[in-house]
Amino acid sequence: MNKKILYALWGGLFILCAGLGFIPEPSGAAGWALTGISVAFFVPPAMLLYQAGRESDRRTQSLVCWLSALSLGLTLVLLVLNFLSVLHSQTLGTVLHHILTIVSAPMIASGHWALSLFLWACLLMVSIRQLRRK
Repeated sequence: MNKKILYALWGGLFILCAGLGFIPEPSGAAGWALTGISVAFFVPPAMLLYQAGRESDRRTQSLVCWLSALSLGLTLVLLVLNFLSVLHSQTLGTVLHHILTIVSAPMIASGHWALSLFLWACLLMVSIRQLRRK
């Protein structure tokens, strides 16, 4: 599949997950659908890494590596700030949670935080391994 299509699909799924992350506590079929969409979010970058590995495309591998690391790092910082916001106003907590919802779109949309973090970590580790190869 063409890389431009995969990038567009990945970006579209990010926007979709970011929007769906604002649905308050979905249950039943809606919850399962959101989890499915959130897992589907990780398919285009996995396909990009697969293609990049076959073609020795270090640019794509680096991009996925940096985006994965950035997402995991920002998620960590925002989670800590969200927990610390308990000591401050509710408005600050709400603003930080909205920022977290956008930055960590598949994590919040799915409701299964460990799953999303695990899949980001998988992308990071695969891209690092590919970049270390000669």
